[in-house]
Amino acid sequence: TTYRQLNISKNLNDKIQDTGDVRLELCSRSLWTQFSCIGNEMIVNKTGRRIFPPLKVKITGLQPEKNYVIWVEIAAVSENRYRYQYQSCKWVKAGIGEPQDPQNKYIHPDSPATGRYWMTQIVSFDKLKLTNNKYPKLPNQVIVHSMHKYQPRFYILPVEDIVTNVEKQINPCKALKFEFKETTFITVTAYQNQNVSL
Repeated sequence: TTYRQLNISKNLNDKIQDTGDVRLELCSRSLWTQFSCIGNEMIVNKTGRRIFPPLKVKITGLQPEKNYVIWVEIAAVSENRYRYQYQSCKWVKAGIGEPQDPQNKYIHPDSPATGRYWMTQIVSFDKLKLTNNKYPKLPNQVIVHSMHKYQPRFYILPVEDIVTNVEKQINPCKALKFEFKETTFITVTAYQNQNVSL
């Protein structure tokens, strides 16, 4: 499935709007879909666990000479905590959850890079790790809470400044945003649905 970014914010300047018809294609979509159909669960612990299937995308439509910062946000899609109901084999709401942690973004380490660079390879976020440690030590760790539902969101931001620290430049309101419904997952410390671990 290829998702197109159609809603570009009106407050962007012309230089950002001229990024063109940017598209993202989710790699390993069939595998993501299989997990999504049974209720995807993602293991999380203190040291951090990598997302499986890995988050990988193919990008087209960027301006070859323009520079872009790309990042993933692991966004909470519900204010609730969840629990697995074994009798019905499904996840159900179990009260109010924890608030979203601000450290929920992972900037691709190759940022910023030219559009040509991003489009000539698969853009992989396989070094991203999910942790439930409130004080993570590594920059590739994203804080999440167990038994909560999350949705990875991809952001692409054109930049003119390639010297300033990219963390100071990222602005979701000025970036193109993409998401794939099949990548939604619930964080667990141990698999609840046996079909996920098979």
